[in-house]
Amino acid sequence: MSLLDAPTENDALEVLHELGCTDGLPVVIPTSERVSRMVLATGFDPELVLGVMGPMHGSATVEKVCISAVMAGCIPDHVPVVVAAIRAICQPEFDLTEMQATTHCTAPLMIVCGPARHVCGEIASGFGALGPGHRANASIGRALRLAMINIGGARPGSSDMALHGHPGKFSYCVAEDEENGPFPGLHTTFGYDPEQSAVVITGAEAPHSTFFTGDRDDPNSVESLLNVIALVMANPGSNNVHLREGAITVMMNPDHADVISRAGLTRQDVQAELARRATISVGTMRRINPAISMQGIHPEYAGRYSEAADDDLIHVLKDPGRILVFQAGGSGLYTMVMPSWCAGPHRNAIVHAEIELDQTCEIPGMSESPN
Repeated sequence: MSLLDAPTENDALEVLHELGCTDGLPVVIPTSERVSRMVLATGFDPELVLGVMGPMHGSATVEKVCISAVMAGCIPDHVPVVVAAIRAICQPEFDLTEMQATTHCTAPLMIVCGPARHVCGEIASGFGALGPGHRANASIGRALRLAMINIGGARPGSSDMALHGHPGKFSYCVAEDEENGPFPGLHTTFGYDPEQSAVVITGAEAPHSTFFTGDRDDPNSVESLLNVIALVMANPGSNNVHLREGAITVMMNPDHADVISRAGLTRQDVQAELARRATISVGTMRRINPAISMQGIHPEYAGRYSEAADDDLIHVLKDPGRILVFQAGGSGLYTMVMPSWCAGPHRNAIVHAEIELDQTCEIPGMSESPN
């Protein structure tokens, strides 16, 4: 791998900007020393290939991934999560090449589960967890994006064809608030043991705010909460409504999760109820998009609605397992719903990978990256 040279770090930053190697924001200069220390923290050989990243099919070696981690401002504690995230999105089911090249605004939403939430730099799961002020969340999510740019080759207007994008394309990382939530760790639904750590990743739009205020003494509160979430899931403008595949993420705040808990519902109950309730009428679809004649883009739906009545209902998702439900954020009025892209050969599959904490090496005297 060739090295760049510049007389000062300020000059080096300008070179990286000019070459299109940044996300538009300043980065930490990935000097050989900084990258070598980050590689050492992974416990892996620098030439180990974690996967291939489209659309340019670059090999995601440990060293290259560590370059992105340094540039993003990661410290060694963060790198096991970055490595797991790279492994997850390089799985064929994630359709990374198609996702990077689509005109949709989709971005990888990374949900960190298990003990790594605390071991790897206290990844935030409470107030403002998807916003500014949380170093681990911002740096880990940003490292993934910089790898998608510099290894995957996705650059706006040439290989990344998102018409608008969204801020989650800078960094989109959150931890599950498992200790305070009513559900087992999200990763356990994918076969991991509770004491394991994992990243769960899906392509997602920006969060859609879902307002609900309930009465703790009203047993019908859970019905109202499920109904309002389902209505947001069935947003007539979303890809989920038109393509009816993919995934939808529901990030519940503690108050709303408490409504679910008091009603005695499990995560699987919530998924099933939301899948049942998230519907849109055939008449609404005909009015908002008559050009597709209710055939949809997926051939499975061709001709299916030609004789349907206007009040017949279309279910947004057929598979309740494609609804990711977990607790994060601060207490209050809002749950967040993240629709998805729904396209690609694997229809916006959910992917996951274990965070291997036992591989990391402690680096004596390692100082954090400069601010």
